[in-house]
Amino acid sequence: MFACIYGPIIANSALLMDFAYGFSPLVEGATQNTVVMDIEGCELLFGSAYELANDIASRAATPNAAGGLGCKVNVAVAANPDAAVFAARFLKGITFISPGEELTGLGNLPIEALLTPDSPAQDPKSPNQSPESHRGRRGTLDEKKRSHETQEILETLRLWGVRTFRDFAALPINGVSERLGREGLRLQQLASGKNDRHLNLLQPAPDFENSIELEHPIAELEPLAFILARLLNQLCAKLHAYALATNELRLKLKLEDGILYEHNLTLPSPMRDHKVFLKLLLLNTETHPPQSPVVAVSIACEPVKPCVLQDGLFIPLAPEPEKLELTLARLGKLVGANNIGSPELIDTHRPGTFRMKRFVLKGTSLHTRRRERQVRNSQEEIQKRKCFLGFRVFRPPLHAVVEAARGYPTRISVPGKSRSVIGKVVQLAGPWRTSGDWWRTDSWGRDEWDVAIESRAGSSSREQHTGPPRQVLYRIYRELNSRSWFVEGIYD
Repeated sequence: MFACIYGPIIANSALLMDFAYGFSPLVEGATQNTVVMDIEGCELLFGSAYELANDIASRAATPNAAGGLGCKVNVAVAANPDAAVFAARFLKGITFISPGEELTGLGNLPIEALLTPDSPAQDPKSPNQSPESHRGRRGTLDEKKRSHETQEILETLRLWGVRTFRDFAALPINGVSERLGREGLRLQQLASGKNDRHLNLLQPAPDFENSIELEHPIAELEPLAFILARLLNQLCAKLHAYALATNELRLKLKLEDGILYEHNLTLPSPMRDHKVFLKLLLLNTETHPPQSPVVAVSIACEPVKPCVLQDGLFIPLAPEPEKLELTLARLGKLVGANNIGSPELIDTHRPGTFRMKRFVLKGTSLHTRRRERQVRNSQEEIQKRKCFLGFRVFRPPLHAVVEAARGYPTRISVPGKSRSVIGKVVQLAGPWRTSGDWWRTDSWGRDEWDVAIESRAGSSSREQHTGPPRQVLYRIYRELNSRSWFVEGIYD
């Protein structure tokens, strides 16, 4: 059974919906001043369907402060929602229509009621949608086309002498189908009260946040892991239900001393595996433990579309993003979160300065593809050249002993087991002075030289010190603060 409430002077549809939810959890907002409820199974709370209709009408007449609407409404009870809507809109007071007796209550209604604005005949697929939701051009054209077709059918019925719902329902179904088509059959079912459909319920927006308040404070990791697992299971189940994933988790812990502990877990790709989320949150909690026991836990996520990957037949499988993120979290716990990632150069003149950047999956944009194409073209130009010079950097730089009695290096000596640089400087270029960050405690400054050393020793101590001398080109520098000399690298 279905009950319909119609208030001619009600302008607040949200107020009418809230009022209807007090009688049934299944409510359809048909129009701004009309709602339909599924009252099946409500007899235990309100008695029979007729008693429920009287209760609705009496409560609606009470003021708003007392939980009512402050006005009189029409209430109709019928076996299908459309019959209840017609009865509530065109019959005053309380109307009860028994199953199979729809024509008894609606038979005298004029067929023009099928064309009444916001009637079930106008938009049967989505009767609970407001006019603001029909903003698409396609939806507007379909509505106009249906309304125009309904007007033509009603005009044909008037020419046939059909004036009421009872007259329309008495026509043979085969004849209506042949002459009026599918739309005519649908209108005849509405007039007969036999149009059976489900309510188009208004679904609330999903809330991807779960929280719990604890009876006793938690000071250990094991019971906290049990609470986190419970909340994450519920959160991931909701993500699966909506075919979504998340790339950001927000954990909030209310501590016993009133402090709010917050942590945002940013993921490189969308995921929805509660086991991976639990391990990541536990690793972070072990690394940065709360300062006092926990009395409340809240977990929220940012829903996004899941990432769909298709591997090629001849492309080796890469590690799953979940396993990679979990491995990085474990490494971050051991060596520190700032010591893992990919190195990124910093926009500064300080030599060898870089920072560790977090691994993030990025889509290939047009600018990125254009930049990659420019890099490939420049590499091809370099390869076309007959000769080019490469520089091999020593990490760390080699500490050197340099003779510079005349203000420039004349001889270099770098003894060592892996590398040995010993020889006389025969050619040089420089110095080039660079400095920066003079306002900081770790300011830097150095003089750089390119020197050619005449030496029989190679870059390895295992080479024989025999044969004619040869020249090797190095880059050396002297730190201005410590006055120490270093060999930065060798030119190949």
